[in-house]
Amino acid sequence: YGAKIRAPHALVMTFLFKSGSLREKLKSIAQATYTHSRNLAYFVFTYKGLMALQSRLQGKKIPFHSFFAACIGGWLVFGENNPINSQIIMYLLSRILFGLSRLAVEKGYIPQPKQDPFPLVAALIWGTVLWLFEYHRQTLQPSLQSSMTYLYDDSNVWHDISDFLIYNKRTESK
Repeated sequence: YGAKIRAPHALVMTFLFKSGSLREKLKSIAQATYTHSRNLAYFVFTYKGLMALQSRLQGKKIPFHSFFAACIGGWLVFGENNPINSQIIMYLLSRILFGLSRLAVEKGYIPQPKQDPFPLVAALIWGTVLWLFEYHRQTLQPSLQSSMTYLYDDSNVWHDISDFLIYNKRTESK
């Protein structure tokens, strides 16, 4: 599963934003794919093992087991701050925030919104990320910085149609 998810992403991001030889780029794609796949496999093994152990020790499965097993697995497997783990954690965080919001409405902790809150959430997220990009760029994750630099800075200069179709950064050889 990790290879299925990471390989296409690494391929696109590497060829869009990384420099170097074809060999270096392919090595980078393979390394990112391997790291993502390995970490997911280690996590699943750790999580399922701890779930089985807790269930056996207590004679039944309880909700806290899942939280505890995932915390241990997250610490052991995803605790190193590197680009792959960082992306996985950010991906999960965004989904968790949506899930907790829906759960809060479902449980009655917050009222059901009268209107779809998504347009407001989208506006606040885009407003915040562009403000951070313009005035506190260094606080953003590096791949987000690269994407936003490409979209909002590099797009200020155009040379020909290849800028639009391929990449709009001129190298010394052009």
